[in-house]
Amino acid sequence: MSDEAGATEGGAGSLKSEAFPRGSAMPKQSPLFWVAEKDRYLRQLLIRDIEESTGRRLVVYFADCERPDSGAQIHPTDDAYLAELLKDTGGNPVDLLIETNGGYTDATEKFVALIRGLAPDIRVIVPRRAKSNGTLVALAGKSIVMGAASELGPIDPNLVLGPGNQVPAQFILQTQNVDPFLHQAASMAVAQTKKLATSLLETGMLSGRQSSEVAELVEKLATRNHFHSHGSVMDADEAIALGLTVEKLGPNDPLWERIWLLRCMYAYDVKRANLVKIFEGRFISNSFKPAVHP
Repeated sequence: MSDEAGATEGGAGSLKSEAFPRGSAMPKQSPLFWVAEKDRYLRQLLIRDIEESTGRRLVVYFADCERPDSGAQIHPTDDAYLAELLKDTGGNPVDLLIETNGGYTDATEKFVALIRGLAPDIRVIVPRRAKSNGTLVALAGKSIVMGAASELGPIDPNLVLGPGNQVPAQFILQTQNVDPFLHQAASMAVAQTKKLATSLLETGMLSGRQSSEVAELVEKLATRNHFHSHGSVMDADEAIALGLTVEKLGPNDPLWERIWLLRCMYAYDVKRANLVKIFEGRFISNSFKPAVHP
């Protein structure tokens, strides 16, 4: 894990001293330190540029979706780092940029509780992928920013029966003569996901809608009746058609161009530095390498 907050003490007044070293502008860090951390500093410069254009604070939760490591999932240890990022926003309107394949539902419950508690005015940005429980996180926003490359997905839970053996909970419920304990576990997993999705939608982007509308949408997202694969792609148009509140940006939109550039920086940097996950804001940054098992 790397945990280097950088120059937080100056607050907004120190932004000029954080400029890219061109012309007469020089960073406040020593040259050797700046060069060693330049990837992070350049990402954070772009974060602040995006903040200036939106008038909202931007925080990033980026996981390498191509890694099978459990550490790349939404994990029970994530809450402390997310809380630190959100606390630093000072109650201002927040954009959360997220990339993830999903993860633990219990951890997702804590994730969205922190979002709602520390950033009541939150918008979720999905440059490329927020799948499974990542889609649940997106439902916590008042709206979701998406582009042509963005995808959400179904939130139907899987039950882990062993290493590399995950079975859709709905399939277990529909199978005859299943062990009653397994059937109960599958039933509770589906109920947990539906309850969380319903709560997020009713108190967020679908507040004021009929409860039957919310229930219909949750049923489509949380079962295989509408999406027939857990990896099914829900693009911006389909998300809008389903009733989600989506801000669809075109490929040449200036904000989208900056969002996509920032996302590409994370995708490159996690691989170059062998990282599984990065939490980042304008000054705070935490990054994680794969766990080493004896």
